Amino acid sequence: MSIEQEISQTEEQGIPVLDVRGEICPYPMMQTNKELDEKNLTALEVLTDHPPALGTIPHEAMKRGYGCEIEEVRSGEWKISLFK
Repeated sequence: MSIEQEISQTEEQGIPVLDVRGEICPYPMMQTNKELDEKNLTALEVLTDHPPALGTIPHEAMKRGYGCEIEEVRSGEWKISLFK
């Protein structure tokens, strides 16, 4: 399944997807924090291709009470699943 098909399937399930591929820190973490702080989300999937975001996004999300799973969806791209 392509990443675009996976995004579509996730959005159909009602889980918002934040695509920050192509962005470098601190933008991916700041954008994720904004989504989590401004919306009452029970889940959010973040797509990134910036390896440092794999440490900053989960850390900040966990401080907000979210669990986290990281999956490499293809070489150099990850999906960070945040959930309550």
